[in-house]
Amino acid sequence: MPRLVYIVSEDWYFLSHRLPMARAARDAGYEVHVATRVVDGAAAIEREGFVLHPIPWRRGSTSPMAALETIRAVRALYRRIKPDIVHHVAFAPAVLGSLAAIGLSVHALNALAGLGFVFTSNTLKARLIRPPARALLRVLMTRPGTTVLVQNPDDREVVVRLGVPDARVALIPGSGIDVDELTPLPEPDAPFTVGFVGRLLYDKGVQVLVRAQEILRERGTPIRVLLAGAPDPSNPASIPDETLARWRQTEGLCLLGHVGDVRRVWAQSHLAALPSRREGLPKSLLEAAACGRAMVATDVPGCREIVRPGVTGLLVPADDAAALADAIAQMMRDSALRADYARNARQIAVDEFSSAHVARAIVALYARMQAPAGAAP
Repeated sequence: MPRLVYIVSEDWYFLSHRLPMARAARDAGYEVHVATRVVDGAAAIEREGFVLHPIPWRRGSTSPMAALETIRAVRALYRRIKPDIVHHVAFAPAVLGSLAAIGLSVHALNALAGLGFVFTSNTLKARLIRPPARALLRVLMTRPGTTVLVQNPDDREVVVRLGVPDARVALIPGSGIDVDELTPLPEPDAPFTVGFVGRLLYDKGVQVLVRAQEILRERGTPIRVLLAGAPDPSNPASIPDETLARWRQTEGLCLLGHVGDVRRVWAQSHLAALPSRREGLPKSLLEAAACGRAMVATDVPGCREIVRPGVTGLLVPADDAAALADAIAQMMRDSALRADYARNARQIAVDEFSSAHVARAIVALYARMQAPAGAAP
């Protein structure tokens, strides 16, 4: 059996965002290993028949010693189990996993699910880190035996501009959603409700959505907003507790925390919103589309792959609360338009973003990566 290892910073992220791919690989005959920081996902990972390897990982840490500890652990794992393919999931695992693989005979798949805090944030810290991060990516992503996986055409262009040959960049839209489980839901009764699902980060535009609600209330058009998700203290863009405490006192603003079954959110929402600054391909909007929800999002990479103006929803500029309020008000007034967008969104979710669609694509990519040099793609 060919041996495949996923390197992921968190066990919950693997279960939430990479499980369909790993299942497809397992069903195609791969021995699947998962190397990650283990919190509470061990049983769920092992139930799938995957081999779990706990590794030290400190997300958000800038300590060179912490990074070195992770690199050593990953390198030792690669030497011990001798994988045929290593699948590095997201920016930090791609960097540290690639460093760990130097000098070893493995095929590396560096999956950039968006470009992360370093490339999306406008903070001083992000701006300082960005130039050396670009240089490091250019070196690691162009090494022999390396393929880069992206989720949208904008990120593909970025990677090609870094110097990665176009033939070694693969585009697979997302990690797949279960369109048999996530089925169309009827619209709820009043009040008009906008749902958000995701981590509570400034880069996700949560504060822009809260401000848009405030603008609509000032205009005499109150709406209810559901925020389903939790802050991420290891991410520098995480919204602080004192801000969340203030939001909890805001009329019409409901902080739900982490919600295991997203259908609960979309069953209560007339509209899905994601005012993010950049995405790979937002799973929350794909799930909303599968549940038959019209959408409003920012006109940024990732979001515009599923929110198609005049087809599935409306796009607005990033960090523009007034424009977001206008778009929400337009959707609120026109139930027929929402219904049209919802039907289109569901059909596109089935046709382009289902788990079955992504499963076929990722297994085919793994096979291409192992093909002898010069073989037909």
